[in-house]
Amino acid sequence: MPFLDDPPRMPGTGASPAELFARAVPLSGTPGQEYVERRGVPVEVADAAGVRFDADFGGRVAVVAAVRDRGDDLVSVHGRYLTVIRGQSKMLTIGPGDGVIVVLGGWRAEPLILVEGLFDALSLATCGMPCLATIGRWARWLPEVAAGRVAWLAFDASRPGETDAARFARLLCGADVRRLLPPPACKDWSTALVKCGRIAVTRWLRDSLSAKPAMLL
Repeated sequence: MPFLDDPPRMPGTGASPAELFARAVPLSGTPGQEYVERRGVPVEVADAAGVRFDADFGGRVAVVAAVRDRGDDLVSVHGRYLTVIRGQSKMLTIGPGDGVIVVLGGWRAEPLILVEGLFDALSLATCGMPCLATIGRWARWLPEVAAGRVAWLAFDASRPGETDAARFARLLCGADVRRLLPPPACKDWSTALVKCGRIAVTRWLRDSLSAKPAMLL
């Protein structure tokens, strides 16, 4: 499956990623605060990650996050809708891409952990772990920042997650690539946080990172 491609501007309005992010508001006191807290993420953690609220992101209510390039410039905006009915998309990303969503230092921090979604990243941040979210996209500069380092692929515990892990393992050819799975019976890190709680997930992360895993070839 190819990496996802996104419209460069918001369909219908023509708003740029920078314009979309600038008009979004802080989470506190909005439905976005209730949404992130319901998913186990303290609003302070989401605020620190730069997550904002937009009451009209493509015509629907969403929490939004900046997708940034290697120089920390905003290249895209990623939105996660608060409510979804049958036939609607859960997410929408606007912009040319070539970036990631960064929490707690992202690729500049250790350990280097790559997750799939925004709420996977926020879940790890809730446990004090830095990471970056790929949101199903590829940033061309990732191999360079990962070269010579251990890169933990913390994608979903599912067939698509394994496919993504294998693909990133091939692309990050200069890194020591390892798999980091969520706790048993949890599809992803967001599910794990809600199901198991922060203390248990933090312990699982620390134990998994300190173990000697098999390297992905």
